[in-house]
Amino acid sequence: MEVIKERITWKVILIVTICSLVLMFSMGTRQSFGLFQTPISEAFGVGIAAFSLSLAVQNLMWGISQPIVGALADKFGSGRVIAIAGFFQSLGLVWLAYADQVWELHASAGILIGITGAGTTWAVLMSVIARNVPASRRSMFFGIASGIGTGGQILLAPFNQFTINTYGWQDALLILAVMLLITIPCAYILRGKNSDTVKEHAETLRQALVRARKHSGYLLLSAGFFVCGFHVMFIMAHLPTYLQNQNMPDWLPGAAISVIGITNLLGTILAGYLGDKYSKKYLLSTIYFLRSIVITAFILFPISTTSVLIFCFCIGFLWLATVPLTQALVGQIFGIRYLATLSGIVFCSHQFGAFTSVWMGGYLFDSLGSYDLVWQIAIALGVLAALLHLPINESATLPDAVTVVE
Repeated sequence: MEVIKERITWKVILIVTICSLVLMFSMGTRQSFGLFQTPISEAFGVGIAAFSLSLAVQNLMWGISQPIVGALADKFGSGRVIAIAGFFQSLGLVWLAYADQVWELHASAGILIGITGAGTTWAVLMSVIARNVPASRRSMFFGIASGIGTGGQILLAPFNQFTINTYGWQDALLILAVMLLITIPCAYILRGKNSDTVKEHAETLRQALVRARKHSGYLLLSAGFFVCGFHVMFIMAHLPTYLQNQNMPDWLPGAAISVIGITNLLGTILAGYLGDKYSKKYLLSTIYFLRSIVITAFILFPISTTSVLIFCFCIGFLWLATVPLTQALVGQIFGIRYLATLSGIVFCSHQFGAFTSVWMGGYLFDSLGSYDLVWQIAIALGVLAALLHLPINESATLPDAVTVVE
């Protein structure tokens, strides 16, 4: 207990606050791309499938890069990774603003922003928090950072909607690029490596990966996180277009995303708090099942401004409440020495789900003129994810003859 009191200091508060700030700008940027989809598609004279593919590639590259960037942070330190990633993420927005060919959409919004986004989000930043907070409070602090961080959409979504409507999508991207540069000075405060503060054991990264691969719970957790990515990025990328197609008011897409951000802030912090007190796998199972219930109700009732806002209010509580629980469960089972790498792999699965839903949403909308089938798939996947989490063994695992000292 004395150790916990010593570690919850101004430094802990500062680290969690700065991590939240970096997450807020990085995730707020990513979660606003749905607002750019229609104006960019119209400017290039193509269907939404083209920019949907760019966003799908972005999510795929973000996911594939997570374990690689996580491994780099584990080896060379998080500060360098965050600073370099923040700079090139901003550069990607500038490139997108000046793009005049479809391939440049894929290269900038898809590849460059996708890869660099991995350095300013979950795997790296949650690892920073993990090494600076008490083990018994990790889930709560993960929840606080995730909630405040992803709450960037509360501010950035309506702000980006305003700048798009007022200055046009190109200038809106340039303004966003300048704002994102704040991640560079923040990186200095977040510098360091887990190996500097955690004296666990001499296990190599390869051995940790083998241990994770043999753990069925790790595989089930990864499969469940695929569904999280499918849900979140389909809604984020396609809800604005869906609302426009339903002849909803012009102000509603930005407001809808902002409402999700507000309730996500509360839901994610609550999930993190509960994760320190109750079984994380049962909490995750409940969240996925409730998502299916909320989506089912949304597509069954006639759409209106009120129904949209109620849907966003409810889905927001479940939005990224999975993140602190999933990240904390990985650390609980495998320790934090290679948390950035191991959680990065799980997050890679999340982004495969995101890629699938973003691409599928655009393809099916252009082909069928409706998102109905994707909504139905999202419901079925939510029920499946709820079932997948039930058999996970949450007990800590260690290599033979190893003693952990944190």
